Formats: sequence, C-alpha cells, structure tokens
Amino acid sequence: MLKVGVVGATGYAGAELVRILAGHPAAELTVLTSRQYAGVKFDEIYPSMAGIVGLVCEELAIDQVCGQADFIFVALPHKLPMALVPEILKHGKRVIDLSADFRFKNVAAYEAAYQPHSAQELLAQTVYGLSEIYFEEIQSAMLVGNPGCYPTSVLLPLIPLLQKDLLEVDSLIADSKSGVSGAGRSPVLTTHFCEVNESYKPYKVAVHRHAPEMEEILSREAGQPVRITFVPHLVPMTRGMLTTIYAKPRLGLSAADISDCLAAFYSGRPFVRLRPEGKPPDTLHVRGTNYCDLGFKFDARNNRVILMSAIDNLVKGAAGQAVQNMNIMLGLDETTGLAQVPFPV
Repeated sequence: MLKVGVVGATGYAGAELVRILAGHPAAELTVLTSRQYAGVKFDEIYPSMAGIVGLVCEELAIDQVCGQADFIFVALPHKLPMALVPEILKHGKRVIDLSADFRFKNVAAYEAAYQPHSAQELLAQTVYGLSEIYFEEIQSAMLVGNPGCYPTSVLLPLIPLLQKDLLEVDSLIADSKSGVSGAGRSPVLTTHFCEVNESYKPYKVAVHRHAPEMEEILSREAGQPVRITFVPHLVPMTRGMLTTIYAKPRLGLSAADISDCLAAFYSGRPFVRLRPEGKPPDTLHVRGTNYCDLGFKFDARNNRVILMSAIDNLVKGAAGQAVQNMNIMLGLDETTGLAQVPFPV
C-alpha cells in the first residue's frame, strides 16, 4: 500500500484529494498538513468525512512529511510550492504540484503571469500533467505540474485538431464558465454569497493568467506560435466548468473530419467522453467525477467550428487529474480510485 501525503489538505483542491484518496485501493493517507487547522482532525473541518478520514492535520515540516509518505501532493497557493518541492525531491519522493509553479517550461512566461521563480532549475525536468496528452512522459516523472482547470477544459478539445492542422491558429476564442469553488476556500468579497448569488459575470477579460499556460501547450502541440482570446466567467454554482471554443476551420474541413479526429485521438481514453450530435456537454453530467465531456458543432454557414467541454473543476480540473497522474506514475490503471459513477441529477 502506497503511503500518501497531502500538503495543504484543507483547501478545496486539497480536500477533494483527501476525498478521492480515502477510497483509493492502492493508497493509504498517512499525513495531512494545514497551516490554519494544525492540530485539528480532518473530519472536524469537513464533517462529511466523519468515520472516513480521522487524521489530525499537522504543521508542515518537510522531514516529517517525507518520513511518513512515499508520494506527496502539494495543494498550496502559487509561490509556496517552489520553495518546498526542491526539498521534497531531495528526499527521493515523487511529487504532484497543483499550483502553477511547475506548469511552465518558459520561465519568462511564468514570471510575467505570476512572480519570480526560485526553482527554475526544476522546470526542465517537470512534466505537464495533462493526462491524456502526456501519458508516456508522466509515467517516468518525479515531478508533475498539474494543469489548471480552465486549461484542462480548453486544451483537451483543441489539441487533437491543432496536431492535425485542422484549425486556423490565429482564430481561437475560448469562453469559459466556472463554479465559485475555483476561486479557492479563502473568503474574499468577490466570492461572498451576496456578490455571487443571482450574478453571472466575466472577469479578468483577456488578462487571465491561465492564458499563457494554454498558449505554451497549444504552441508546443501545434508546432507553431498560438495565441488565444480567453474570457472566463463566474457562475453562481459551487462546482463545474463549461468551455465553448470558437475557431475557423482550414479550407475544406467537414464535420466528419472533426468527429473522426476526436474519436480517433481519444479512443481508449476512459475519462474523455464524446457527446453525440445535438446533445452538448453539461456540467451536471460530470459533477463529482473525473470525466471530461466533449462536443462540437460545425457551423458551415459562418465557417466556424464550435467546440464544447464540461468538467468538474475540482476533479478533472484539479484533484481527480492529479490522482489520475499518480496512477500513471505508479503503473496502475489510470482509472484506479476514480470510477465514481456520475449523479443522474
């Protein structure tokens, strides 16, 4: 049984990791850390875990965490992991980081969007943890940078088509909607109930820091520079993410070409489900699961390809994909511990 630790276990992504790992047949949770709740039992913080996870949260001490766990998830805000991960790796532990600190190869792009990077030497060996795209690289990785939720919802529909050069790369527009849990657990005015309830609004229009993450990966997979217009929106629900992408097709492209490309690319990939014509993705159908549902419409009248995706931002967009990556790193079936059946309603 693999001993697993979660650093930052009481944020939303960390708690989701705990929930999934608690039911993982090959993993045993042995250490949880929390700065705010050190000394408090996890099931007192999240009563839904009563009788399931009774571990006491601890202050973070690298030597202690590494002494209790063989595999470590880091679920902390950006900037903090870059100071901790090098020490964890020195203990010979494999790490999955859920922040943005190890998602980039281009240091300048990271620093322009976030802050100065203090562990640049690790970026060359880091693997971007988009499970369906970088499966082989993830298998041998010591350090995986887990993708952001918005990038996961944008990259999975686009990459197969860009690899086949089916879209005009200067025409990409992504319109995404996220549940409020994507903003994290720390209370701020913009996610206060009275500010979010009965509200639906865009934010950080064309300046969101997930855009450079998307562009780095899209450029790599397209084999040429790619820019994307990205507009995120906040919707009054707890979890879920829906993305609609608009793109101009290459001359002569048909709906059958798009369908065949997506079906071939994701054949045998258990967590990507292709929706039938006329039945677009719905966040309700992926809630609490690691699925990404994809759909498309070929708008011949306007010469547009419309791609759609739905994920649970806390699962496929964070903790679920992290556990999927752990499975791949360990040589397990990638669905291990992630076979939650979706709620019908």
